[in-house]
Amino acid sequence: MLLLMHGCASVTTSAPETATTPKPAVPPAPRPAALAIERQWLQSWFKGTPVRIEQRSESAFSIEVPREYCFDPGRSAVKPPLAAVLDKLAQSLQRKPETRIERIAAPGDVAGNAAGHAALAQQRGDSVRKYLSARGVSSQRLAAPSATGEAALQLQIVLDAP
Repeated sequence: MLLLMHGCASVTTSAPETATTPKPAVPPAPRPAALAIERQWLQSWFKGTPVRIEQRSESAFSIEVPREYCFDPGRSAVKPPLAAVLDKLAQSLQRKPETRIERIAAPGDVAGNAAGHAALAQQRGDSVRKYLSARGVSSQRLAAPSATGEAALQLQIVLDAP
């Protein structure tokens, strides 16, 4: 019995802690920029389509949609293929509140006089801006629309500086 009590009363001591050798520092894996991730997400939706999405810089990317997928000749209403692009863009902008559209440049028609071409392009740009606003994108994050002589709608998305 005495032996049992002695065993219960004994204090166990652990071995003194030894200094461990520090592990070599492993640099963290490089993280892609937030904007690049959004560009890749958008590209995944439009892979195999004529929509062009390109990284312009670390803080900007562009989207180009050919005119024939955006608007009917002589009209400024957004066609369904462009609506699909703008819907995904609106989702991206809602997920990334630090981004904005710096450029909305809409094309006119192939034929027509210069004044009519510019006026139609401006109306089309307004339609794009209104479409995005209706999808919850603040007008403060949308550039004033302009006309382009190119055959595609051009949008430039930028990451605001912190």
